[in-house]
Amino acid sequence: MKKTSLILKCCLMLLSVIIFIISGFNGTPTALASEYTDTSVYDYVDNCDGIGYLPPYTQENLTDAQKRGRCTWYLWTGGNAKYYRYLAKRTQGSVDLLKLVDSRIHDERFKRYGAINDPGCEKATAADKYGLWLDKCKDPLSTGVIGLRKFNNPNFDQAKWDAQKYTTNVNIEPPYVIGQSCAICHVALDPLNPAKDKEHPQWENLVPALGNQYIKENNLFAGNILETNFIRQVLNSQKPGTSDTSRIATDHINNPNAINAIFNLGDRPKYPEVMNDGSTKEVNHILKDGADSTGVANASLRVYVNIGMCGDYWTTLHEPLQGRTPQKPFDIEKARKECEDWRQTEARMADAEAFLKTIKPMHLADAPGGEAFLTKDEEVLKRGKIAFAQSCATCHSSKQPSAEIAADPEQAKKWYEESVLNSDFLDHNFLSDDKRYPVTLIGTNIARSLGTNATKGHIWDQFSSKTYKELPSPGTLELPSPVKGETFNFKIPNGGLGYYRTPSLVSIWATAPFLHNNTLGLYNENPSVEGRVEAYTDAIEKLLSPEKRENIISKTDRKTKLELPQGDPNPKAKIPIPEGTPVNLIANINPKDAIANFNIGNLFKDLKPGGGLKAILTRVLLRFNKSPDFVENKGHTFGSELLDEDKKALIEFVKTF
Repeated sequence: MKKTSLILKCCLMLLSVIIFIISGFNGTPTALASEYTDTSVYDYVDNCDGIGYLPPYTQENLTDAQKRGRCTWYLWTGGNAKYYRYLAKRTQGSVDLLKLVDSRIHDERFKRYGAINDPGCEKATAADKYGLWLDKCKDPLSTGVIGLRKFNNPNFDQAKWDAQKYTTNVNIEPPYVIGQSCAICHVALDPLNPAKDKEHPQWENLVPALGNQYIKENNLFAGNILETNFIRQVLNSQKPGTSDTSRIATDHINNPNAINAIFNLGDRPKYPEVMNDGSTKEVNHILKDGADSTGVANASLRVYVNIGMCGDYWTTLHEPLQGRTPQKPFDIEKARKECEDWRQTEARMADAEAFLKTIKPMHLADAPGGEAFLTKDEEVLKRGKIAFAQSCATCHSSKQPSAEIAADPEQAKKWYEESVLNSDFLDHNFLSDDKRYPVTLIGTNIARSLGTNATKGHIWDQFSSKTYKELPSPGTLELPSPVKGETFNFKIPNGGLGYYRTPSLVSIWATAPFLHNNTLGLYNENPSVEGRVEAYTDAIEKLLSPEKRENIISKTDRKTKLELPQGDPNPKAKIPIPEGTPVNLIANINPKDAIANFNIGNLFKDLKPGGGLKAILTRVLLRFNKSPDFVENKGHTFGSELLDEDKKALIEFVKTF
């Protein structure tokens, strides 16, 4: 009885820890301030081209609509500056974009954050009239960081302002507020024209939609959180080049995912999906799990909302970061009627899509010195093409056989081989069928596929199709336990969870590491052609030869404890977390659900005995875990059965994409 009481006490204590840990930031909720967007900004974004605020070298190749779309992509924030001011207060300054754009770190922004400096800006030589160090820019709304935009704060009071006090008291209203555009994550260093200095690229060294695989979003959120705080360990587990798109409207799963490159958008496959009103439309599958499935326009608008547009409405539907209250679905019609930023953004989506459709693949052959990394042996390339046809093309090609041919394995095999050997195979090929496949087949880490935000009754309900929300469970997985030598069964819920859509392989030579969480392969932070090829080679060799992978499990690298962000005068708990604890053993628990379902009568039912207190506590925590899959770089073993020579040839062929 005494042992059971001790275990129960420890379990309750751990669950109380989880409540605070998953909260992440526990600042006092504050209402969003008044509207920050000046209507003159609308006209500014519509007419930004030709005035030196964006890369000049492509303007002559774009239509007027595409130019407007490019302005939107780089500069439009959807009025989200007020949301980030709210977030700065809520996190007690841990997430404060104004501090991020301090010009005194101009020369090390890339190293610290993977952030890309605006080529039209220079490092400040002195503080401005408010005592702030901000880059000097040609564009008056640029902060000096691509994708972060500066606006006057209507709540600023000069009499109350003190730049020095602001460093420790974020509640003082600053003179400026910072908004975020799509460019912060998607604009990247150009693999075909590498910058001589990655801290100081020129416009010709940047591309709009490769995806910044060097961005360190975790550092943007780390702010003033101490290394001894377990929350910092959760953030440290996030890989460069990823974004946790459900961190704000939290699904209680630590699931950062790679920022997608955008190529051949006009060739992306569409599929019939039943909409929420019962109609059927041909739409693209977007997001890693294909959850955005009501059309490109809605998917784009959801992204803007997710980064703060209509924030005064959005934040009433969930509790940002902490998620202690049930989510309510975002109502598109309500936003359209009541949120001016929604209407302004919606009007720009057709032009933005037109611009994105102009983006073409970047081939290694066109990079400086790229030819040296490509084989000249046509027999090797032919062998690689056949290997691709046999092991990859079924999923990684938008050129597909008819249903009649696909139904016959022998005919299908012949069709794929003939298709891949054709000289035009790569032309207008999205290099993905964009279908959803069950994670029970793919075998990769399940975290991103289990995100609940687009399921029925949750925040993005109206942005996912009825088809998605009615997907059946892919089944049950047998997963390894953190308790050595043990496994357990995990049944994937119904309703859209447990699926990944096929990613595109266009220009994959430039975008390693691989997998949806950027965990497979070398991360060398080297955007040169040689550096990219080195990362690609390491990643694809490990993709095709799983035995070369080391099992990556993010664990605490020191003894940590729950500490609320620095500056909170009344920390509610300081409970130790042992070194070597799998981060996601705790980070993937919804504390509210755990407490609601905490029943002492069932807690130890069928629980394996033995292994000591630590093992028993681990088994208890697994019962409440939303994604108890801890190996991050496993799965996708397609092609591993090939002969070594076929693998080498396949690597050479894929390098040409």
